[in-house]
Amino acid sequence: MSTAKLSVPRISDAIAESLERRILEGSLKPGNRLPPERELAAELGVSRPSLREAIQKLASKGMLQSRQGGGTFVTDRLDSTFFDPWQEMLGAHPNLREDLLELRRMLEGQVAEWAAERRTDEDMERLTQTFEALQAVFDGEDRKRQAACDIAFHQAIADASHNVLLGHLTSTLLRLMEENICLNLTELGNVSRAFSLLEAQHARLFEAIRDRRPGAARSAAEVHIDFVHESLAQSLRSAARREAATRRLKGNDFSTDSSHTHLSSN
Repeated sequence: MSTAKLSVPRISDAIAESLERRILEGSLKPGNRLPPERELAAELGVSRPSLREAIQKLASKGMLQSRQGGGTFVTDRLDSTFFDPWQEMLGAHPNLREDLLELRRMLEGQVAEWAAERRTDEDMERLTQTFEALQAVFDGEDRKRQAACDIAFHQAIADASHNVLLGHLTSTLLRLMEENICLNLTELGNVSRAFSLLEAQHARLFEAIRDRRPGAARSAAEVHIDFVHESLAQSLRSAARREAATRRLKGNDFSTDSSHTHLSSN
């Protein structure tokens, strides 16, 4: 009677699985460079040939990219298939911003609730860092910096939810909205007390997650997005009224000039 041989996993497969898990969970993010081969092999306790084979496996899947003389980097393959076509659509249809805010409300309410339930001490340390960085830039006028800090804070919340798919979807959505978030902040600058209210909303969201209050965290996230949505709509309505008034004023000027020209020619 023959005895079936047990299949022993190749070391390179185990290494590739370990690196892939880091990419999925967000420990290795798109654009991150892997440590030098010697260091990474020592950290994982494997030989350099086995590590190179594992990297080649992930490169063939499009998750890693080696650059001649420049190291190995994590690609954005997990996000780009969603990101690229929608980025083009947003450019062609600015009115999709409201749809994006509705999607953010649905996603961020859930991730905030789970973050309050599941966050670790390490998650809390990162949340604290991103929250303090966000609070520090609200008094300034650098909208791009404010948008970047806002994205970092909300991404830290998504990662603290410990749902890999939601973490990546949130990352893609926030990247997609980066320009719009900057524009939103610019528009909100025209709304009275908007920035002080935004600071208070972020503080309530941070505190609810810190204190492990899932319901309060969900509510704080939804109230925040609702405020941004309504304030943006209010600002855009005001801008539309100003533009209409300006066009009417110019129209009156044109009519007056035409009238004078007509009278002087007679």
